[in-house]
Amino acid sequence: MIKKKILIASGGSGGHIFPGYSLANYYKNKNFSVEFTTDKRGIKYLRNYKNLNLIIIPSSPLAKKNFLKLIFSIFYIAFSIMKSLKYLLFNRPSIIFGMGGYSSFPICIAAYILRIKFVIYENNLIIGKANKFLLPFANKLFVSYKEIEGIPEKYSNKVKVLGNIVRKEIMDFNFSYKKKDYDSIRILVLGGSQAAKIFAQELPQIFEKLNNKFKTKIKIFQQCHRDQNAQLSEFYERFKIEHEIFNFTNEIINYYHKANLVITRSGASALGELINYNIPFISIPLPTSADNHQYKNAEFYAKKGFGFFLNQKDIKDNLYDLIDKIFNDKSLIDTLLTNQRQHSDKDIFDSLNLQIEKILDEKN
Repeated sequence: MIKKKILIASGGSGGHIFPGYSLANYYKNKNFSVEFTTDKRGIKYLRNYKNLNLIIIPSSPLAKKNFLKLIFSIFYIAFSIMKSLKYLLFNRPSIIFGMGGYSSFPICIAAYILRIKFVIYENNLIIGKANKFLLPFANKLFVSYKEIEGIPEKYSNKVKVLGNIVRKEIMDFNFSYKKKDYDSIRILVLGGSQAAKIFAQELPQIFEKLNNKFKTKIKIFQQCHRDQNAQLSEFYERFKIEHEIFNFTNEIINYYHKANLVITRSGASALGELINYNIPFISIPLPTSADNHQYKNAEFYAKKGFGFFLNQKDIKDNLYDLIDKIFNDKSLIDTLLTNQRQHSDKDIFDSLNLQIEKILDEKN
């Protein structure tokens, strides 16, 4: 029996790569032939994964602020599309799954030119620029939530709400083993796959203030840039705050288990993991995110009662009070966890596969 071939075209950020990698493993287990494309940015997240048929496609965002950069980016994107066409002509898949991000754009456009079926996925609450451009040509747009914004009404028939594509480790975790103690304070600080320099600059002073107030000593698990390791360790050691400093890791679930509160950027993949893991979080969106999509994500999750929400500009004035309130009023945690447990993405891969098989069975 000839294997069906699926090509997963991922953006270059961790928020695209990790869901894409989970999807790739799912389809390998479904006896598909799986190929995975990303750009040079995405490679660093896949260094420890040896079982991927990985193809590098050069990519560039459309630079609009500078005319010369705009011209260069247009030529570079055209070059990427030509390279994608060449690859697909000799390695034609049954279907392409675009994970979003500008590095998934050339391969999807090439798929349309060659009349190869392709679908796209959007887990943010506002559709990204690349996916919005691709939507008229795609067979389907899979989204995490029906509340997504920015989709023209004439393409609403292409939209299918399926949920968050979350790392398999999250779905497979034994939740009966995970019983959190909220009498102590164990805070995990995440800045996304790029880390967040401002968290290392502003949060330690707030944790020192918390450490002085609470009878139970706190523990901090903080992700940062490598060049901030020494600075953070020195601060926490000086004020006798128990801590563990780490840089980017593929084993983030180990830290989820150690913590009982997460302070995080508002990337859709990170928030999707946290609600499926059932852990309280304070979401601080990146103010410069494209189309302010992180703000949209944070606002949506807060309205759903899945987590707390704070703007970056309010860290110094309001974060201490928010953490103090959370651990002094356990009903806030109870309510939040109850809301999270009512949400589950455990069936996401099977639901996706039903849709993919349906598209593959359709005649062109």
